[in-house]
Amino acid sequence: MNLEPKPMALSLPSSHRRLLRPFAGVALSPPPIWFMRQAGRHLPEYRALRAKAASFFDLCYTPGLAAEATLQPVRRYGLDAAIVFSDILVVPDALGQEVELVEGKGPRLDPIRTKSDLARLQVDATRTKFGRVFETVARVRRELPNDTSLIGFCGAPWTVATYMVGGEATADQGAARLWARTDPVGFGQLVDRLVEASVEYLAGQVAAGADVLQIFDTWAGALAGEELERWVNAPTKAIVERVKERCPALPIIGFPRGVGAQVTAYAAQTGVDGVGCDATMPLEFIARELSGKTVVQGNLDPALLAAGGVEMERQVAKILAALADRPFIFNLGHGILPQTPPENVAQLVKLVREGK
Repeated sequence: MNLEPKPMALSLPSSHRRLLRPFAGVALSPPPIWFMRQAGRHLPEYRALRAKAASFFDLCYTPGLAAEATLQPVRRYGLDAAIVFSDILVVPDALGQEVELVEGKGPRLDPIRTKSDLARLQVDATRTKFGRVFETVARVRRELPNDTSLIGFCGAPWTVATYMVGGEATADQGAARLWARTDPVGFGQLVDRLVEASVEYLAGQVAAGADVLQIFDTWAGALAGEELERWVNAPTKAIVERVKERCPALPIIGFPRGVGAQVTAYAAQTGVDGVGCDATMPLEFIARELSGKTVVQGNLDPALLAAGGVEMERQVAKILAALADRPFIFNLGHGILPQTPPENVAQLVKLVREGK
């Protein structure tokens, strides 16, 4: 099997948006910059906004509030992209699974664990809740500067399935792994349904104004070898191919957190245009195995950003030096931590903009 990532060959008419240019093979100095979880609890303006919504999902499904949350970090930091304020569990919620996001405790779901449970999930039922997210995307696009990209996203089928089956986040998402091993046909039906819903969700975000997509596979590192290929790479490839049928030139970034050296197979097998690298991935490996073969995004440790100071500055300089002169997007290795001081984020943006 050829595990060489595909060459970058996207033809992008909106090259005035800096985030798009790496996907056309352009190496920018300074590189484009945005952050995972850039909208959220580290911002005092977000905390004030959150107080206006009865629940987190209420915030996600109220386009005026969600659009404001999306725009806040762009206004504050002057980033090259906004990412729509939403959650990966919008998809199971829209499909009809009972989902609650409990403050301070995380998600709680009514578990789906058998083929008969799948009857509760209806792709046709997603239109209303997806439509609210699409309205948010449209509002943000109207208010964003024209040179700022808008990122739409979904959770990858494997990661979303782990929450749907387990009912919550656990140390190893073992319930999903067990179902996949004992009843791969039944688990595959759940994954297939998630692929179908995710394609509609992503395509709708693009139609509303998103010009880049990201697929978050936070729990990809729980699998290896053939299981990774079957439950992570293959479903992601199906989503990429079906979205690309509708939007051929649209860049899609994959974020397979925790897969280590298996990222080269992920990049080759899924067809994504860029790969988000987590903070555990060595810079030397990224530069040798990925950089120049696909767009690389990452990979500052979010804990370094929260701490700030000289060590953060040193690591930023290392990342910029290791990935210079190649298509690259500066980001974190995961999302901004809630305790991160906004002044640290502002300092990081300044460091990247100044090339230091």
